[in-house]
Amino acid sequence: MILANAFCLFFFLDETLRSLASPSSLQGSELHGWRSPVDCVRANELCAAESNCSSRYRTLRQCLAGRDRNTMLANKECQAALEVLQESPLYDCRCKRGMKKELQCLQIYWSIHLGLTEGEEFYEASPYEPVTSRLSDIFRLASIFSGTGADPVVSAKSNHCLDAAKACNLNDNCKKLRSSYISICNREISSTERCNRRKCHKALRQFFDRVPSEYTYRMLFCSCQDQACAERRRQTILPSCSYEDKEKPNCLELRTLCRIDHLCRSRLADFHANCRASYRTLTSCPSDNYQACLGAYAGLIGFDMTPNYVDSNPTGIVVSPWCNCRGSGNQEEECEKFLRDFTENPCLRNAIQAFGNGTDVNMSPKGPSFPATQIPRVEKTPSLPDDLSDSTSLGTSVITTCTSIQEQGLKVNNSKELSMCFTELTTNISPGSKKVIKLDSDSSRARLSAALMVFPVLMLTLAL
Repeated sequence: MILANAFCLFFFLDETLRSLASPSSLQGSELHGWRSPVDCVRANELCAAESNCSSRYRTLRQCLAGRDRNTMLANKECQAALEVLQESPLYDCRCKRGMKKELQCLQIYWSIHLGLTEGEEFYEASPYEPVTSRLSDIFRLASIFSGTGADPVVSAKSNHCLDAAKACNLNDNCKKLRSSYISICNREISSTERCNRRKCHKALRQFFDRVPSEYTYRMLFCSCQDQACAERRRQTILPSCSYEDKEKPNCLELRTLCRIDHLCRSRLADFHANCRASYRTLTSCPSDNYQACLGAYAGLIGFDMTPNYVDSNPTGIVVSPWCNCRGSGNQEEECEKFLRDFTENPCLRNAIQAFGNGTDVNMSPKGPSFPATQIPRVEKTPSLPDDLSDSTSLGTSVITTCTSIQEQGLKVNNSKELSMCFTELTTNISPGSKKVIKLDSDSSRARLSAALMVFPVLMLTLAL
């Protein structure tokens, strides 16, 4: 009898441990695990190597051409193609901002996702990989220039935006690309055309995509105590060419124009995903991640949706694209909501102030910030040379003089941008391609607790 009870006890414990360790204990989607996104260029290559995926991808692209979502899904062949692609890396693929084939990557992403949403979405899912890193180190460096912890009297008299421009001059790459966009954006075309905006935007994009953010952020988000400093901050992107125009277009019309271009559409979607005000977090930012919001804001510069400070108020931070809501008709409420995401956005305002003050939320990163709008699934039935240095080194000393535009011998317009001195991060996060099977810790813990509760009863039985 004792041997029989002992055998039953060991058999029970063995089966319990096996069930805890076995992947078969996972149910539903847990069995497949979370699939780490692959960049869309690589995902397209993987799909092209598989005949079934490749043929279904071609079919889906044909289905999406000129059809709305409901019409597309009513076609059985289109639905079958979508079901196959939902299990391929293409469906979950993402892109990296500033990557070598960024435009190609985004074209692949939107070729699948653009026609799968119900009508025009106010907030679109971001095609970019979520940002999980923090700005703590950059904040700490920024605090040196913002005067945090220094003599308050000295700090109050400092022009931190000027200090940021001087720091940029210490880095060859930052100085070179800043000189380039200043030259292009200040080059007068004719008496009626003050500059070539298209070339100016391109030069700005190259600057913010190729220069580390420890330089670009200091120039965009420097803290100011007086109007002169705030005006220098406002003039960082040379707004007379890159931002302002003769008339302000309607914001919804500007959004429509932006969404025609894959790059602009992606940057706007990324801004909404990372800067959309959240009242469930301490900072009002998704996942309390300031870096993601500041990076998404900087990513809009150099496009039709370029934002900038609306005035030279040193303390009241208000940013906006160059647009208003006049002539919105019955869409005025939607237009005002779109504009408030810039002008009255507590997440963006807090992020800018935190960077200028050299502070950050003292907490560990949460999980990846998933987009506000999830794509629905169907149930189964001439650029710069590549050899430019991307050095991020920064000396501890700051030069005391500032190179002006006149010293470079450049022809400029009669604007306030004549004496400006000469920062952005290209985050290279290698996309994973392995599937991850994550155990449900709560259910595993519950099964283990049940086993431990039964164990004393069996021991008592064995003793008897």
